[in-house]
Amino acid sequence: MLRIIVVILALLAAAPSVARGVGGTFASIDGGTHSLEAWRGRPVLVVNTASQCAFTGQYAALQKVYDAYKARGLVVLAVPSDDFNQELDSAAEVKAFCELNYDLDLPMTDITPVTGPDAHPFYKSVRSATGFAPRWNFNKVLIGPDGDVVATYGSATRPDSRKIVDRIEGLLP
Repeated sequence: MLRIIVVILALLAAAPSVARGVGGTFASIDGGTHSLEAWRGRPVLVVNTASQCAFTGQYAALQKVYDAYKARGLVVLAVPSDDFNQELDSAAEVKAFCELNYDLDLPMTDITPVTGPDAHPFYKSVRSATGFAPRWNFNKVLIGPDGDVVATYGSATRPDSRKIVDRIEGLLP
């Protein structure tokens, strides 16, 4: 029995780290703030976005996933960032671009740093706990209802991929 417990503990220690209780408050693109704590109890998909990137078309998939699961509690938070020099000049331009081209109505932050020493505290927390930091636009961080990081995904993984949607569905009531 002790041997089994030791094996289980070794497997748990080797598992990818999980950020416990990541949180943060973001300035909203509409004024005011978005608080991850206010969404505790719900899964949240946080995505660093950019309006002039090869992955910008993923905005449509973000809205599709949000529309499909928001009634069951999913929040999709778009975090526009110019860290990779592909964002428009102002939050007003980003908002207009997203509304006009993608009919976005999901929560969005103001333009926010996501990498380096000026990164938003949320991204610093995720990196500290998991080692994950955005290496390009449209990286995704899935937060569980308990506030823990469940999974992270790179730019090439579309928000409406089975890989992400299956994880989201597993977190919904």
